Amino acid sequence: MSQQASGGNNNAQSTQNAVARPSFSLSLLVLLVSALIVTFGVVDVELESGSHFGLGLPAQVPLLFATIFAAIIGLFKLKRSWGDLERGICGAIQVSIQAILILVLVGCLVGSWIQSGVVATMIYYGLEVMNPRFFYLAALLISVVVALATGCCWTTSSTVGVALIGISAGLGLPLPIAAGFIISGAYFGDKISPLSDTTNLAPAVAGSELFEHVRAMMWTTVPTLIITAIIALMMGDGAQGSDGGRIALIQSMMKAEFPISLWGFIPPLIILVSASLKIPAIPGVVAGVIGGIVLSLARGSSMNEAMSVLFSGYNPVNLGTFAGVSSQAAMGEITGAFASAFESGSPALGVTHEVFASTGTLLTQLFTRGGMTSMLETVCLIVVALSLGGIMEECGFLNVLLEALMRHVKTVFGLIGSVLASAFVANVFLSEQYLSIIVPGRMFRKAFDEREFNGKKLAPVMLSRSLEDSGTMTSVLVPWNTCGVYVSSVLGVATLDYLPYCFMNWLNPLVALVMTYFGLAIIWRQSDEDKMRAIDREAVIETIPALGMN
Repeated sequence: MSQQASGGNNNAQSTQNAVARPSFSLSLLVLLVSALIVTFGVVDVELESGSHFGLGLPAQVPLLFATIFAAIIGLFKLKRSWGDLERGICGAIQVSIQAILILVLVGCLVGSWIQSGVVATMIYYGLEVMNPRFFYLAALLISVVVALATGCCWTTSSTVGVALIGISAGLGLPLPIAAGFIISGAYFGDKISPLSDTTNLAPAVAGSELFEHVRAMMWTTVPTLIITAIIALMMGDGAQGSDGGRIALIQSMMKAEFPISLWGFIPPLIILVSASLKIPAIPGVVAGVIGGIVLSLARGSSMNEAMSVLFSGYNPVNLGTFAGVSSQAAMGEITGAFASAFESGSPALGVTHEVFASTGTLLTQLFTRGGMTSMLETVCLIVVALSLGGIMEECGFLNVLLEALMRHVKTVFGLIGSVLASAFVANVFLSEQYLSIIVPGRMFRKAFDEREFNGKKLAPVMLSRSLEDSGTMTSVLVPWNTCGVYVSSVLGVATLDYLPYCFMNWLNPLVALVMTYFGLAIIWRQSDEDKMRAIDREAVIETIPALGMN
């Protein structure tokens, strides 16, 4: 029996010795090579010589090869078994199963809302009240309010975000700029709202309390929002929107394609009410889909039409005809056939057939979307990206780099800067917003618990705030991160196109870093003596009413 036990121990010991921990140099090499593979595969830059740098491939392909490279290192250099790597991959994907389900349901939501006229209705009335000069600021603030109410930047992007993008197109404003301010507002609201999953996740990982965490985030997030709002006003001053004729033409074309009425606001209202009642995201989105289906049926659509868009999305009928207009006479015939939409004397009739056709093309592109199939490419990207993140996590490459980094951290600025940088790196290489909070949070929590600066320790809210300042905010800036993929799919604007205009998202970690450098908004952990004093003060305050004192 003792020999068997000894043999078992020897086998366990040999197995443990066979699994090597990656060195710092190897971890850094894997990180850099993976970054190079992805960058070279995705970009396509034309040099002055006329040659090209990069392959310009869809992100899925270089991410797949980066995953293969990391797996080869894990298998042959670190002696990890394929079972271990596979568990890492499956574990990473499992974290985002909910996100994938939401993606599929949002595809159904978008298709249903377009087919039933919900999106067209929001755009139609938005064009009537929106001024190009204040559009960027309005888009920012509307997104803030909706995201605060729902606690979800994804819901905000797929509902009012889609409508605001349509309004931007109608006003003739650049879509990437509009998308940048929509995303900025959505992520501010998501970050601050107590209903948000990341707002609850960060303090749970860091060991802080939810509302203390929200109050701590105000110090860095509100100044960033003010800066973003000022930028929105400044950029709005120079915005040149469409004239009244172009806007009237867009409204007329939408009336010819979709039923426009105030009933179209009911499905979005269902989403907002579901969020206010704290109904989980998936049932809430399903309720919105059902609302769109009911509205379609009430407006005369067949059951087949109302249901088929959930899978294949919506394909405009009349807008495609408008886009094909090739002469002034043909335009006259079409507007006559849709007399109820193109009313006599309307400014929409005072345009050339070229403007008419280009507007039809614009709206065709805007409304040809939705359905489960529209999200398949996105789901594929998420799965491949998370596979790379799972291998990175399983092999410990990022953990080794973070531990090495901590040995050189001597100041508060260095510690906070390390958290901000690590959360961003996690967004790039783990490709999931939740992991960018969980992995660095788990790694740095011990440092926040033990590291002292002039005899004091940083409060846990400093860790949770920093995780959100970078992990939450920069996730949407990475083209292959689940957030970047989702938002670009819903808004129809490429991640790298809207990135420069997401001022809230990339300024927030910089503002946090600058404030830390100057010693502003640093929150220290209370000592046991301070906690007892606070408890004594609360006890005294509670006794004052009983003594009849004011």
